[in-house]
Amino acid sequence: VPQDRLDAVRAALSEHIALTRAEPGCIAFQVTEDHRHPGRFVVFELFENRAAFDAHQARTRASAWFALTRDMKRDYRVTTEGTDEEGA
Repeated sequence: VPQDRLDAVRAALSEHIALTRAEPGCIAFQVTEDHRHPGRFVVFELFENRAAFDAHQARTRASAWFALTRDMKRDYRVTTEGTDEEGA
Protein backbone atom coordinates (compact mmCIF):
# COMPACT_ATOMS: atom_id res chain seq x y z
CA VAL A 1 0.00 0.00 0.00
CA PRO A 2 1.53 3.33 -0.96
CA GLN A 3 2.30 5.56 2.01
CA ASP A 4 -0.12 8.26 0.87
CA ARG A 5 -3.04 5.78 0.92
CA LEU A 6 -2.10 3.76 3.99
CA ASP A 7 -4.41 5.63 6.39
CA ALA A 8 -7.38 5.19 4.03
CA VAL A 9 -6.73 1.46 3.68
CA ARG A 10 -6.39 1.01 7.43
CA ALA A 11 -9.66 2.91 7.95
CA ALA A 12 -11.55 0.78 5.40
CA LEU A 13 -10.09 -2.55 6.45
CA SER A 14 -12.38 -3.34 9.38
CA GLU A 15 -15.49 -3.03 7.21
CA HIS A 16 -13.93 -5.19 4.49
CA ILE A 17 -13.05 -7.86 7.06
CA ALA A 18 -16.54 -7.79 8.62
CA LEU A 19 -18.29 -8.04 5.25
CA THR A 20 -16.05 -10.90 4.15
CA ARG A 21 -16.51 -12.86 7.38
CA ALA A 22 -20.29 -12.52 6.99
CA GLU A 23 -20.28 -14.08 3.51
CA PRO A 24 -21.76 -17.55 3.09
CA GLY A 25 -18.95 -20.12 2.96
CA CYS A 26 -16.30 -17.93 4.63
CA ILE A 27 -14.56 -20.08 7.23
CA ALA A 28 -11.69 -17.71 8.09
CA PHE A 29 -10.49 -14.30 6.98
CA GLN A 30 -7.51 -12.66 8.67
CA VAL A 31 -5.56 -9.57 7.67
CA THR A 32 -2.38 -8.66 9.52
CA GLU A 33 -0.26 -5.61 8.85
CA ASP A 34 3.43 -6.42 8.61
CA HIS A 35 4.98 -3.75 10.83
CA ARG A 36 8.48 -4.62 9.59
CA HIS A 37 7.41 -3.66 6.05
CA PRO A 38 5.15 -0.59 6.15
CA GLY A 39 2.34 -0.90 3.64
CA ARG A 40 2.44 -4.69 3.46
CA PHE A 41 -0.53 -6.73 4.67
CA VAL A 42 -0.68 -10.50 4.99
CA VAL A 43 -4.07 -12.00 4.19
CA PHE A 44 -5.27 -15.51 5.01
CA GLU A 45 -8.61 -16.59 3.53
CA LEU A 46 -10.36 -19.92 3.87
CA PHE A 47 -13.62 -20.61 2.08
CA GLU A 48 -15.84 -23.68 2.16
CA ASN A 49 -15.43 -24.25 -1.59
CA ARG A 50 -14.43 -22.58 -4.83
CA ALA A 51 -17.95 -21.27 -5.42
CA ALA A 52 -17.88 -19.40 -2.09
CA PHE A 53 -14.46 -17.96 -2.94
CA ASP A 54 -15.64 -16.90 -6.40
CA ALA A 55 -18.71 -15.21 -4.84
CA HIS A 56 -16.35 -13.37 -2.47
CA GLN A 57 -14.26 -12.18 -5.41
CA ALA A 58 -17.37 -10.97 -7.23
CA ARG A 59 -18.63 -9.09 -4.16
CA THR A 60 -15.32 -7.39 -3.56
CA ARG A 61 -15.02 -6.27 -7.20
CA ALA A 62 -18.23 -4.29 -6.72
CA SER A 63 -17.18 -2.81 -3.36
CA ALA A 64 -15.69 0.42 -2.05
CA TRP A 65 -12.74 -1.70 -0.88
CA PHE A 66 -11.93 -2.69 -4.45
CA ALA A 67 -12.24 0.90 -5.66
CA LEU A 68 -9.77 1.94 -2.98
CA THR A 69 -7.27 -0.88 -3.58
CA ARG A 70 -7.76 -1.83 -7.24
CA ASP A 71 -4.32 -0.71 -8.43
CA MET A 72 -2.33 -2.08 -5.51
CA LYS A 73 0.07 -4.95 -6.05
CA ARG A 74 -1.07 -8.35 -4.83
CA ASP A 75 0.96 -11.54 -4.65
CA TYR A 76 -1.12 -14.58 -3.81
CA ARG A 77 -1.63 -18.29 -4.15
CA VAL A 78 -5.03 -20.00 -4.34
CA THR A 79 -5.05 -23.63 -3.27
CA THR A 80 -8.02 -25.77 -4.27
CA GLU A 81 -8.17 -29.44 -3.37
CA GLY A 82 -4.45 -29.99 -3.71
CA THR A 83 -3.79 -27.60 -6.60
CA ASP A 84 -2.10 -24.21 -6.51
CA GLU A 85 -2.88 -21.16 -8.64
CA GLU A 86 -0.60 -18.14 -8.41
CA GLY A 87 -1.49 -14.60 -9.31
CA ALA A 88 -0.59 -10.99 -8.81
